[in-house]
Amino acid sequence: MADNSSAGLLDRSRTIAPPGYNRWLIPPAALAIHLAIGQAYAFSVFNKPLGSLISGDADHPAPDDWTLAQIGLTFSIAIVLLGLSAAIFGKWLERVGPRKAMLAASLCFGGGFLIGSLGIHLHNILLLYFGYGFVGGIGLGIGYISPVSTLIKWFPDRKGVATGMAIMGFGGGAMIGSPLATSLMAHFKASAPQGVAPTFIVMGIIYLLFMQWGVWTIRVPADDWKPAGYVPNEEHSALITTGNVSADNAIKTPQFWLLWVVLLCNVTAGIGVLETASPLIQSVIKGTAKGQGMTEAALVAAGAGFVGLLSLFNLLGRFFWSSASDKLGRKVTYAIYFGLGILLYALAPTLSHNAQLALFVVVCCVIISMYGGGFATIPAYLSDLFGKYQVGAIHGRLLTAWSTAAIVGHLIVSTLTEHAKASGLKGAATYQPVFYTMAGLLAVGLLADLAVTAVNEKYQEKGPVTVEAGGH
Repeated sequence: MADNSSAGLLDRSRTIAPPGYNRWLIPPAALAIHLAIGQAYAFSVFNKPLGSLISGDADHPAPDDWTLAQIGLTFSIAIVLLGLSAAIFGKWLERVGPRKAMLAASLCFGGGFLIGSLGIHLHNILLLYFGYGFVGGIGLGIGYISPVSTLIKWFPDRKGVATGMAIMGFGGGAMIGSPLATSLMAHFKASAPQGVAPTFIVMGIIYLLFMQWGVWTIRVPADDWKPAGYVPNEEHSALITTGNVSADNAIKTPQFWLLWVVLLCNVTAGIGVLETASPLIQSVIKGTAKGQGMTEAALVAAGAGFVGLLSLFNLLGRFFWSSASDKLGRKVTYAIYFGLGILLYALAPTLSHNAQLALFVVVCCVIISMYGGGFATIPAYLSDLFGKYQVGAIHGRLLTAWSTAAIVGHLIVSTLTEHAKASGLKGAATYQPVFYTMAGLLAVGLLADLAVTAVNEKYQEKGPVTVEAGGH
């Protein structure tokens, strides 16, 4: 091993693990990053407080209060920047290593809160967009991909399990972020409008410090390291390559774009459920005999509980399905996501119309578990097809499908529900066109998945490659 005594603390060479290092210490480092940036899924907890900074009353906003559409754009900007920054900085991450990338992610994500708090204090929404949306969104993107390629290198024998452990954290981040934000806003409400600005400051500092655990404990394996007893050829199938494809060559392959469509369809369909979850379940409950006597407050609480249940299955699905893909294979696992998903999406409107509450809840939970599973399985799918060399950069470029889905999914949901309401549909029937459309979209994803074949050897790197060279 080369002498790295003169290398800086952030240098990749300073993160190479010594012989005998326990690889199971790596998942907690990855979780520290993903549990933090997963707070983005809880951004909606700020919607009402941000919409009543001047009036102090979300139900009776002042003319200068921000609208829900203005506030929602903050989250959309963050998700778009997640995909773009992951694509732009993926090769840089492979070159400099995960420690420097994780530190950059923590500074951007924590700093985004601090800049956003100034925007809230000054009631300048452009500053909020720049802080939480733009700067924080860059932190999301770099933070999302920074542990993934490292985990794949440490767990070549359990790629699905490894990526599932980290990406599970992103799905579960809202379970920490939502109550934390709620309690902080209640604490600071007497000292600032709705307590939001100081809440942003405290959360920015907390997440910045929390992410340091991942920054300083992450390690990468030596280039010649492999798990004891691991023989790559034993897991070989037609889709698992023994070669390596660079990020620049990967985007020239049809397989990359087929997987881009796969991720786009899976995420867009999931957004169809997530965006309609609370109002839809309230409509289904109203259709039951017991629900007709419930108060509006009770219905809202039931909607919030349903959203929380979906978050739990989003989290669990990321680990369960990605782990299962180690046994089933990635292509088969995605075929299950899409094949079973088509049936469940097509069944959901009938269940909602007939007020079959329990079955409807079960169907939605399974759907969302596969939505989460799709995120966690895709890095392992990429590693199978393109090898471990620059897999983080390839994953980053593929995440532009997530950014696209965030826009397309919202447009599909809003357009179809508005059209349904204009056509005279009411209650649960308003959302039926969304589910049928998403079932059709899953059919497209299934065809794309079935079309995936092994990558042509002409795209592979010639001769041996080292990770350090990956970004050049």
